[in-house]
Amino acid sequence: MIILDSMSKTLTTLSQSLVASYDKEFAQNEDKTLSVNPIASELASWYEKLRTSMDYSEDEVILRNAIERILKRRMLLSGEGKAIATPLIRELIWARYFPDSSIGEATIEKIAHTIDLYIRLEVEINKKHRINKGVVAEWILHILSSEIEHILKPNDPKDLVSNFIFRIFKERVMIADDSDEVRDIQVFIAVRRAYANDDLPFLRYHLFKQYFGTITLESIDKISDNFVTGIKVLEEQFKYPAKDKIYSYIKNQYVPFLILDDVFRKHRGSISALVSDEEALNAEILSACNARYKSIRSKVSRAIVRSVIFIFFTKALFAIFIEGTYERLVYGQILWSSIALNTITPTVLMVMVGVLIKTPSRENSFKILKKINTILFDEEPMLEKSLTVHKKPNKSDPILWTMFIILWLTTFVLSFGAFVVILTKFGINPVSQAIFMFFLAIVSFVAFRINRTANMYIIKDKKDSFTSLLFDFFFMPFIQVGKRLTLAISQINIILFVFDFIIETPFKGIVAFFEQWLFFLRSQREKLD
Repeated sequence: MIILDSMSKTLTTLSQSLVASYDKEFAQNEDKTLSVNPIASELASWYEKLRTSMDYSEDEVILRNAIERILKRRMLLSGEGKAIATPLIRELIWARYFPDSSIGEATIEKIAHTIDLYIRLEVEINKKHRINKGVVAEWILHILSSEIEHILKPNDPKDLVSNFIFRIFKERVMIADDSDEVRDIQVFIAVRRAYANDDLPFLRYHLFKQYFGTITLESIDKISDNFVTGIKVLEEQFKYPAKDKIYSYIKNQYVPFLILDDVFRKHRGSISALVSDEEALNAEILSACNARYKSIRSKVSRAIVRSVIFIFFTKALFAIFIEGTYERLVYGQILWSSIALNTITPTVLMVMVGVLIKTPSRENSFKILKKINTILFDEEPMLEKSLTVHKKPNKSDPILWTMFIILWLTTFVLSFGAFVVILTKFGINPVSQAIFMFFLAIVSFVAFRINRTANMYIIKDKKDSFTSLLFDFFFMPFIQVGKRLTLAISQINIILFVFDFIIETPFKGIVAFFEQWLFFLRSQREKLD
């Protein structure tokens, strides 16, 4: 067990601000709310579970993805916010992203007004600039869907903690050859990526708001005039050379803030009393750690199921259109053994990942406890030492760099070549081998992400072990290739297109009709009372 240092009972000024933000009482919505039929909701929620399983994304961005998906479909049918907002909210309640009768008419009107503003902004941008309309549409959808989520989830504690982390770390990061303003932007992006798990659309939204301010009828002309310049500046920040080093620095230290958020959410409204009681606070922190550890199994299991569905549907396309066609042309028949090998292997590997998961130790909980205490009560928290990076990387010895590239390419040859030799000995044809390697790379990346999820609460030792170095040497090529393939598949997956525009539109129409029919039957029954 780790012995904790004696703790000062005075919160830092920054911690006091965080506690006050959590304890603040927010007005509850009392206007008329939107209600849906529970049977229709049951049907729609099952569809949504299947649809999100095929879209391999982090849990934190699933709602925004759903909003964007619905907006795309609804905006094709109508160009007015009033005609889009209510069906949008109805679909979100159907899918159980929000409880029934939890969203009021005032919120729906605000969303409708916001949609109208962004539609008008898009029109003005396309009118004033010769720019790819697809790029403009993508930016508008990303920002609008993010804005709608923030309207639906105001005062999200995730934003409070993100700002808290930013204010702690912005002074602990230095970019030696760039300005403090750029440093602040990069730290902000790193915090949002590491702690809030923001994807590119969310990051675009936050930086867009900081660069242009809140969109209003009065600001549309100014924003549209400067849109091209603005997105160019923002895209440069997303591609900043030192961004990954800053992200890794924040990512390695964000675990205590997750636990702190759990404790503060649980005691929202009475946190001031909790932090003044050392014993009670420490007990709550350790309890929150145990609760997080218990959630690992279900979180990983859910990730595995979603990954298997994602891989299975993608695999189905390859098996039918590529592998099966090739085998019919060359061998005159489909070789089901090779197709079975390519289909079963990913599932087996995913199950193995789940079996090998270990729960963090109690010693890890005490490390988190000590970190939280220093964050709350020390003006200069005892975290990792400050980070100094350079925008322009140091020049490397060209001979040494060439050797590293050759070594890296050698790992690719050894890793992929070993499997080619094994599969050839088993009589697997070249196309099936290529597909096997294709899916092995994807599974390697997915397994890497799931393993990272399983170990996300562990305070890690920075020293590299021989095992980790060996792993990086032989398996990193598969993971790197798998990452690129997964991103590419997510963008061009034909099945997702079929679901979004061919299946989802009539399905949601049928659900809407079914719901109205049930309301009609109820009204007729009420006339008999």
